[in-house]
Amino acid sequence: MADRQRAELGAVQQTLFIPLAARARETERRRPVLRDPKAVEMIRSIDFDEALYGRGWGAGFVTVLRTLVLDWWVRQFLAEHPAGTVVELGTGLNTRFERTDNGTAHWIDLDLPDTIELRRRFFEDTDRREMVAASLTGEDWMAAVGQRPAPYFFVSDGVLVYLDEADVTGTLTRIAGRFPGAMVAFDTYSRVTLTQQHKMAARRNIAPWAWACDDPRSLERLGLTVVESAAITRPPAGLRAQLPARYRYLLPLAHPLFGKSPALTLFRVG
Repeated sequence: MADRQRAELGAVQQTLFIPLAARARETERRRPVLRDPKAVEMIRSIDFDEALYGRGWGAGFVTVLRTLVLDWWVRQFLAEHPAGTVVELGTGLNTRFERTDNGTAHWIDLDLPDTIELRRRFFEDTDRREMVAASLTGEDWMAAVGQRPAPYFFVSDGVLVYLDEADVTGTLTRIAGRFPGAMVAFDTYSRVTLTQQHKMAARRNIAPWAWACDDPRSLERLGLTVVESAAITRPPAGLRAQLPARYRYLLPLAHPLFGKSPALTLFRVG
């Protein structure tokens, strides 16, 4: 690993290697359901603890299907609003832009400064795409969003769960107050799943989750309206129809194991 570059990241930020490794592994399968060659490039060039963050069938299955659902909603948004703006909240080393870009969309990749510094090894700002170094729990980054064309789609993939409830509700409330009509999509986990993750995190010495949400509809009090609900074992019908046959057969069998956790929810502001 001498030819790999070390990444200096905080404990929570290091968890970005979990979805990155999952997308890379899936891409290298014989018949991948998700193709992400950029993830393969990045995972091969960064020195990180592969034993800690790069293994686990269950985590990979959940991550890949979660990513597919969120990508599906982003594509639907861009099909209706080709020049709209997508804001990735806690982008990590995600490559959703590479997977969903239509050639006219605008994009903001938002994350903490150490993560954005790492991203800049692999990505560059363009006239349509901008990396913003800021905490999503603050407000400074919203000015950068406002400079991009409406309408807006805010997507967060495996990130909000690491914030405490006050930070989650505060962030969503600020988005709802400032961007009426925007779409917002993210994953949530039950308190039972949170407890299970805490046990696993303690064994592996990785960052624990901080927020649980048993019912995403409870967040409608913040100024959001549920548009569509999904789970990794029950993706949107249009996406399910496009999945390979092995996935369509596997999902019902996986439901008793994974159930509705994570829940994936698409909201509209207002």
